[in-house]
Amino acid sequence: MSSLLLMDRASSGFGEAIAYEALSRGHQVIATARSASKLGKIKGAGAAVLDLDVTSDEEKLAAVFKEANAIYGRITHVVNCAGYLLEGAVEEASNKEVFDTFNTNVFGTANVARAAAPYLREAAKVPGGQAALATFGSLGSWESGPAAAYYCSTKFAVSGLTEGLAEELRPFGITVCCFEPGYTRTGFLASGAGGDHRIKTARQIELYHNTGAEEMRKAMDAYNGNQPGDVVKCAKVIVDVLTKEGVAKGREIPVRLPLGSDCLGVVRHKCESALKLVKEWEEVISSTMH
Repeated sequence: MSSLLLMDRASSGFGEAIAYEALSRGHQVIATARSASKLGKIKGAGAAVLDLDVTSDEEKLAAVFKEANAIYGRITHVVNCAGYLLEGAVEEASNKEVFDTFNTNVFGTANVARAAAPYLREAAKVPGGQAALATFGSLGSWESGPAAAYYCSTKFAVSGLTEGLAEELRPFGITVCCFEPGYTRTGFLASGAGGDHRIKTARQIELYHNTGAEEMRKAMDAYNGNQPGDVVKCAKVIVDVLTKEGVAKGREIPVRLPLGSDCLGVVRHKCESALKLVKEWEEVISSTMH
């Protein structure tokens, strides 16, 4: 039986769906949120709950991991779902708004990875045991766009961070995977009073209102509640991959795994575009060597 620690956002979206899926399979789940009072439903379903902010200092994070480890005596899987979208053109955002989104989406991911590593190494030492760390990229890890450049750049960073992290932790028997969902039907795109995952920049410059930035804002509004991805189906795949069961049984776990046909289309287009670029510019690219 695995002891799965869900870092932040376990009260909604992917975190909530993964928690319920893991519990349904008999796994022990420790769910966290900035305020564990929001986790009443998951607690009622059998999960232990803790307060945690992924942007906390190292001492606080270490204390929470120590407390979490004491609940079941081990932590075998860590899933970091924390993240939000800063909506706005690059010019519109303030320094603080930019720092805050990177602090949660990127630095928070690194914070959790550092705090989790010692516990996952211990779990991997158990004969026949498993240890896995999951991070969350996005379709935005592959393609950026107007009004979402900051969010997408954080997801580029998380996917890149995960690639290096996977190589570092592989010698210790720890599986690391970055899940990269496409547009999935959660409350992520809700804005204003409807949610706290999509935060608009305080400043909006009139010049951008008739550009691609405005079109992206409208597209996100239209997609809210109509996203094609199924979060429950995603959760089943994620738990399969992390526990090497179901669709992942007998497979080598990838370091990056897109989820959703829309993300698959973006990945294919990105790869084809990159190959076209290097073919067209190969002579120039190669001419810069000593």
